[in-house]
Amino acid sequence: MKKVLILGVNGFIGHHLSKRILETTDWEVYGMDMQNERIVDLLGNPRMHFFEGDITINKEWVEYHVKKCDVILPLVAIATPSTYVKEPLRVFELDFEANLPIVRSAAKYGKHLIFPSTSEVYGMSRDAEFDPENSELVYGPINKPRWIYACAKQLMDRVIWGYGMEGLNFTLFRPFNWIGAGLDSIHTPKEGSSRVLTQFFGHIVRGEAISLVDGGAQKRAFTYVDDGVDALMRIIENKDGKATGQIYNIGNPVNNYSIRELAAMMLKLAAEYPEYAAGAQKVQIVETSSGAYYGAGYQDVQNRVPKIENTRQDLGWAPTTGMADALRHIFDAYRGQVAAAQALMD
Repeated sequence: MKKVLILGVNGFIGHHLSKRILETTDWEVYGMDMQNERIVDLLGNPRMHFFEGDITINKEWVEYHVKKCDVILPLVAIATPSTYVKEPLRVFELDFEANLPIVRSAAKYGKHLIFPSTSEVYGMSRDAEFDPENSELVYGPINKPRWIYACAKQLMDRVIWGYGMEGLNFTLFRPFNWIGAGLDSIHTPKEGSSRVLTQFFGHIVRGEAISLVDGGAQKRAFTYVDDGVDALMRIIENKDGKATGQIYNIGNPVNNYSIRELAAMMLKLAAEYPEYAAGAQKVQIVETSSGAYYGAGYQDVQNRVPKIENTRQDLGWAPTTGMADALRHIFDAYRGQVAAAQALMD
């Protein structure tokens, strides 16, 4: 029976992963977060051990549980582009500095560290597919603080790799635009405060304009969260030690769409739901510049497609959820929250 420590257990990946673990295995979950609203329905399970805390404050609790558990997933991070631009130091302090002691504890106590890298580490790589073993990692100039997130994550990847050279059992995974219910709050009217799909969804619910940054031509490969969690479960199981020392892109190359196409798909689907149709009819598509939307320190990536051959082969995994089904699952999940989200206009 594995003991799995999830720091950031109330986050998007954390709560979906915890639910899957409790439903499909006999493993125990030890989780820490500053809130618990996404995992309330899991707290009654005797194999779910939750502690309300902060990794920057409750350091003794964290180290004790790293020592106690078999598998460590430090999922606490800031991952919204507007924050990279406006508060780069805050991003570095949490995403790198606060996570470094956890990495060191995992090495000290000989645990399997499963660390969330990011698809952003590839930066503006010109490769048609981003290859975890061969692609060059290309970032913009220092006056574009947007890259501090990718840079902090890349440095952590390199530190973890260095510990691996000294014996650390680690796996790095790079999520490519995972989407699903609970990604961010749709109750957030502020531009740039959540990731693109949730942002668009909130605008549709409230009948607000959707802003396409720099025309919305930039593409992303979207991955439904259930497919991502499937891969994570196999990494945690680590059958025959196959995942040790590996870097895995976890994404769906087939779901590669531009942001403009995403907006169009979401508006078309919204028209099929009585809860969303009225709001969708009011939505106008407007274009804005990245400077106006995010600030002068922003730079974007035009294409971001994962190469997933080693993920498929090592883990016996493949993404199975197409874009239409992924969006429908999300629209279904939020049907009961429409009134609350609409009230934000008042």
